[in-house]
Amino acid sequence: MLSFLEERTSLPSDRAGRYERQPGGFRAFIPADLPPPHLEITESLASLLSSADIALGRLDGVVRIMPDSNRFLYQYVRREAVLSSQIEGTHASMMDVLEFEAEQERGETQLDVSEVINYMAAMNHGLERLADIPLSRRLMCEVHAILMKDVRGGEASKTPGQFRTSQNWIGGGSPATARFVPPPPNEISTHFASLETFLHEEDHIPPLIKIGLAHAQFETIHPFLDGNGRTGRLLITFWLVAKEILNGPHLYMSLYFKENKDEYINRLEAIRDEGSWEDWLEFFLDGAAQVATEATETAVKIIDLRERDRSRIGNALGRRSANGLALHDYLFRNPMVTARGAGRILGVSQPTVDSLLADLMAAGIRLK
Repeated sequence: MLSFLEERTSLPSDRAGRYERQPGGFRAFIPADLPPPHLEITESLASLLSSADIALGRLDGVVRIMPDSNRFLYQYVRREAVLSSQIEGTHASMMDVLEFEAEQERGETQLDVSEVINYMAAMNHGLERLADIPLSRRLMCEVHAILMKDVRGGEASKTPGQFRTSQNWIGGGSPATARFVPPPPNEISTHFASLETFLHEEDHIPPLIKIGLAHAQFETIHPFLDGNGRTGRLLITFWLVAKEILNGPHLYMSLYFKENKDEYINRLEAIRDEGSWEDWLEFFLDGAAQVATEATETAVKIIDLRERDRSRIGNALGRRSANGLALHDYLFRNPMVTARGAGRILGVSQPTVDSLLADLMAAGIRLK
């Protein structure tokens, strides 16, 4: 294997793979195995890698000291699910998801919301399964089956959890006019097996460089008829957790990819057309650093807000603060609840709930 630090002396046009003419007359891309030959760690790339590593370390440290990190992670999973699904064309918002969970769903958004709920279930399933099986084709197919359960998509939705057996493409009305055509179905198993080998191979490639390469390769293989974008983004989280680089699923790239969607697509295309792996990695590492820094800042704000709120509740309600603190804890995990639902959760009467909500508002706890 070539060292990832080997000096790059040339930029072969096929260092990411090659286009091959198919029986239908269109050209499909056949990816080369990872790692790319002569991958050059430039000064710029090394600097971005250092920044991303530091940002991830800070994020992991802050989450570890949170009073209840599961609450933070659960909300963050929701946010990632919404953003990742929006990239694929769903219109469900965070509020739609919260309303759905609080049993206030609106019929016209229910299908979109169910796709977000599927994403959350797929994320949780994958993380749980990592305790039993490695990050592999089997795990990713299980995750894809949950992700695509009862969703839109016509023919593509009929094969959840299975590698495709027909040609797909991106953009255009057919492979002949498509923006990108991934490898034909008979080659998927071989290329995915090579990707698995790369992910688990012991080498000296920095972890963030490795998963950046792997994500791009996954999207190039495009193993499923639909849902490849969401599944490929989940791959990033699963690998970082599996390798214990993060102790939980708190690095999500969907916001960065969504805000920079055109550049994301262009950078992937440049890998295939020009072999520009280094440019893609700079984009990926810059995103990882930005996302991790934002998540750290959010986590710190949540810790501060929680402590301020609990202090206010204790001071304002005194001996009556037990119910207030219990409801406050619940709202940190489920930010939307009806007054009737609050009564059911606390096991108290409606007048007691109404009085409690008024007390919380008076204490400066913002409720809507």
